Formats: sequence, structure tokens, C-alpha cells
Amino acid sequence: MDNRKIGKLIYSLRKEKGLTQKQLAEQMNISDRTISKWERGYGCPDITLLPSLSTLLGVNIEYILDGELSSNEFVGGNMRKSHYYVCQSCNNLLFSTGDSTISCCGKKLEQLVAKKALDDEKLSISEIDNEWFITSEHPMTKNHYISFIAFATGDRVEIIKMYPEWGLQSLIPKRKHGKLIWYDTQLGLYYQLI
Repeated sequence: MDNRKIGKLIYSLRKEKGLTQKQLAEQMNISDRTISKWERGYGCPDITLLPSLSTLLGVNIEYILDGELSSNEFVGGNMRKSHYYVCQSCNNLLFSTGDSTISCCGKKLEQLVAKKALDDEKLSISEIDNEWFITSEHPMTKNHYISFIAFATGDRVEIIKMYPEWGLQSLIPKRKHGKLIWYDTQLGLYYQLI
């Protein structure tokens, strides 16, 4: 850990929030001299203070300890290139349109990598009244089911939540070419082109 880098980051984040050293210190129940010491690189926040410092400054603890915020590259917003994350603890679905650091239930989540579905893995798609009717013979049991399907085109993503013990059937407005994406709770993320 580089105390000077950490101090510079704390200083800039505190200023960004419009807080004085004294105001930040009061909210953390410590002295303003402690904040000054950190910002000058002569010390580092105690591990017990990191959660409240993180909350007050609005950044993850790991960024405070790294002493820098990393910015993402501009990706142009093509929704077909979106990233999906699923929390293994609560099955929460998270989604981003570019590189990001995502966490849930206190754990950092890894971006899911979609596999191109083989012919026997693909979802069935038919056209009904200018909509895509999507079905599957998946067993959809409590322990093994498809938790969501998404249809991504260049300018939008439509995500539909699926539930165990329900048959997989869904209607999605027919659009130009896109990517159908789904998450199997045991086998992972899949896609097929439409």
C-alpha cells in the first residue's frame, strides 16, 4: 500500500464531497488531525474505519487501498456487447453496458462469458403476430432452471425473468437482427443469433 497515493485519493474525494477534514472526522468519530495525517501520507486508515470511510466518500474499500480510481473506456453503447453478472448467493441479476466492478452480497462478481449455443441447446423461436415466441423443453426444476432470457440489439436490451417450475415461454417484440441470451443456473450463460 502506498500511503501517499491513498492520502491523495482521500483528499480529492473529500473535496469532491464538499467536506472539510473536521466534518469528515466528526462523521467518523475521529480527530481531524487523523484525517490530515492520512492525506499527507503519514498514515493509513485503520481497517475498522474503512467501511465508514468508504460509505462517506462513496467508493469501494479496494479503491481506497489502491489509492486510485480506475476509469472505464468508452464502449460506444452497443447493447449487444453488454455484460451480465449473477450473484451465486442470492441469484440477483446485474447488467452493465461496459467494463465495471460489480459486487453483491459482499462479494465481487465475475462477468459471465456467454457460450454460443449448439443446435441441441438453442431455445425454440417462432414468429407470432410480429413477435418472437420463445420456448424451451428445459425441465425448469427448482435446482436447475433458466433464470432469465434477454434479447439484445444494438440500441436496447429486453430482459425477462424466468422462474423455476414454470414452463419457459415468452413473447418478445420482433426487431431486426439481435442476440438472444439466457442463463442456465447450472450450465452458465448462452447466446444464439436471431
